[in-house]
Amino acid sequence: MYNNAEYTMKELSMGYVRVIHTVPDAPNVDIYANDELIISDLAYGNYTDYLSIPEGTYKISLYVAGTKKSPVLANMLTVNKNTILTVAAVGMLSEIGLLAIKDANESKELDKAQIRFLHLSPNAPAVDITLPNGTVVFRNVSYKQVTQYIDVEPMNYTLQVRVAGTSNVVLTVPNINLIADKYYTVYAIGLVDEKPELEALLLLDAENSME
Repeated sequence: MYNNAEYTMKELSMGYVRVIHTVPDAPNVDIYANDELIISDLAYGNYTDYLSIPEGTYKISLYVAGTKKSPVLANMLTVNKNTILTVAAVGMLSEIGLLAIKDANESKELDKAQIRFLHLSPNAPAVDITLPNGTVVFRNVSYKQVTQYIDVEPMNYTLQVRVAGTSNVVLTVPNINLIADKYYTVYAIGLVDEKPELEALLLLDAENSME
């Protein structure tokens, strides 16, 4: 339904959407837009490529994969022309929701990489994102909060997630290799002291979305 084989930018005003599943206790899901299947069998911790979608407002429904009885979530999503979105299924299954995040939506300095952080661990407190030497990169980020992008030198980094305002490291994220003129988001997902464990996903934002 939603791909460049059927629609071109000359024919319709398009937006670009990918979906990420971050609900720790939810099963794999099928995702429908206006009752048409667009994503099949998306598992926790996985995400799609960007889909090109005509601008408009859509009813987004998530069903347990392979079923179409009662949805585990139904919500409305507005897609605007040339907007690039990541739509995250967030929370726990009992209070599942959708969070729409604009990707690559800030100007960047040439020859620098852009990075931001998004806190999607339902039971984690507010956190600071630091370098191993304690330098704070993002401060006091609470659940469902996304930071602004910042310019950084393109290189390999190790980041630490610490309980906000403390030296208590709850997660270390090594080998974050950032390339010049690219946008990145680090997603914290999972649970503190429970399964699935707290982890970080590094996603390249907006790549291939407008080809």
